[in-house]
Amino acid sequence: MELGGTDEWVVQMNEKLKSHESYSMEIEKWKKRCIYAVPSSVSDLNKRAYNPQTVSFGPYHHMKKQVVAMEEHKHRALFHFMRRCRKPLEVLIETMAEVKEDLKDCYKPLDDQWENNDHSFLKMLIIDGCFMLEMMRFADCEENNGGDYAENDPIFSCHGRLYIIPYIKRDMLMLENQIPMMVLEKLIEFEGNQNQDIPQLLNKLILKFFCRFSTDLILKSKKNFLHILDLYRKSLLPNEPTHPTIVYKQAKSTDHEDEIIIPSARELQDAGIKFKPSKTDSLKDVSFVSGILRIPPIIVDDCTETMLLNLIAFERMHVGAGNEVSAFIFFMDNIIDNEIDVEILERKGIIQNALGSDKGVANLFNSLSRDISVDREGGLDILQRSVRRYCKNPWHRWRANLMETYFRNPWALVSLAAAIFLFVLTIVQTVFSILQVTNSHSQPPPPGPCR
Repeated sequence: MELGGTDEWVVQMNEKLKSHESYSMEIEKWKKRCIYAVPSSVSDLNKRAYNPQTVSFGPYHHMKKQVVAMEEHKHRALFHFMRRCRKPLEVLIETMAEVKEDLKDCYKPLDDQWENNDHSFLKMLIIDGCFMLEMMRFADCEENNGGDYAENDPIFSCHGRLYIIPYIKRDMLMLENQIPMMVLEKLIEFEGNQNQDIPQLLNKLILKFFCRFSTDLILKSKKNFLHILDLYRKSLLPNEPTHPTIVYKQAKSTDHEDEIIIPSARELQDAGIKFKPSKTDSLKDVSFVSGILRIPPIIVDDCTETMLLNLIAFERMHVGAGNEVSAFIFFMDNIIDNEIDVEILERKGIIQNALGSDKGVANLFNSLSRDISVDREGGLDILQRSVRRYCKNPWHRWRANLMETYFRNPWALVSLAAAIFLFVLTIVQTVFSILQVTNSHSQPPPPGPCR
């Protein structure tokens, strides 16, 4: 087989090599991509966690069997949105068309049916974006959007708020089910809100929809987020840890090659480590100081698995996203081996179990950490080395055993006090007897009779 200079592949490659803009163009291309199709090697482990069951957003699951029924309600949402705007739909399409290339670049990969048909692509994003925006606004209102929707509406009603919207929330946090944040911003701008801080207004609406209240730093930062999953992830990591930075520096200077796998919660407790909930719910706020391991409280319910798996997938696929959520899950898997460990963390207020089964929670965390990659120089891994060194100290284990055996039960404490009291009395009596004998031998004998 001969490779001639006229081969199409050779010609294309030579053109790329001659181009001086290819490197910078490649950087910009990768910078824009933020919505990914989860590879089968990951999704095959739990397909339901990555495939929406109620509603699709974006091109990856559009018109699939399990979500097609929601298309009718999407179009109704668009109708209500346009009726309130009182502007022609053509204007909205033209507005969205100005950024169509940027919107396309967000997806990796994008099928030819969307790549080669701008009208269908923009239509799909406009409909999906309007439905998402209408639903979040409705959930934020006590009434049915001021009477804009019928009281017996299957989605935008009290009935929908109770039975449908919780499942839509779950689907909105799937990586393959994202739409660029730019779509929602353009829709709000189209309504005539140009004078407002649209990104901050939108971020506040999204965070309130997902009941993320401790997010003042997120809103004040005024960062531009890629999509809803990106914003939700940042809301789980709002604060820097309060204590562990000092511990990390101490641990990092020595014992660099320690294993980062730490014992289970039960073993840590036996080694004298106490568990307490962190002062914030940030997944960064994990600290270990003076034998106290603080972990942020986490609610485990039916949506936890889907949410965490998609956050892990996003960190895995998006360059620069970070590794904090994956590291936290790896850490929790280390300290949770079975239901006994879950029960300990529940008693300490760290895990709030809405699944009902401690074994189910243990199985959840054990399965989440499969194929997770962690940073050996990350904060949590350095913290785990500190914990391991603490556990190796026999004094800590002896003190913990003493506390568990004699200071948990009041009767055992009384018995111990009585034993100590008797032991002290015995020592005093022995010392007194020794002193008596010593004094008797040290005294001179009495004088004899005079002659």
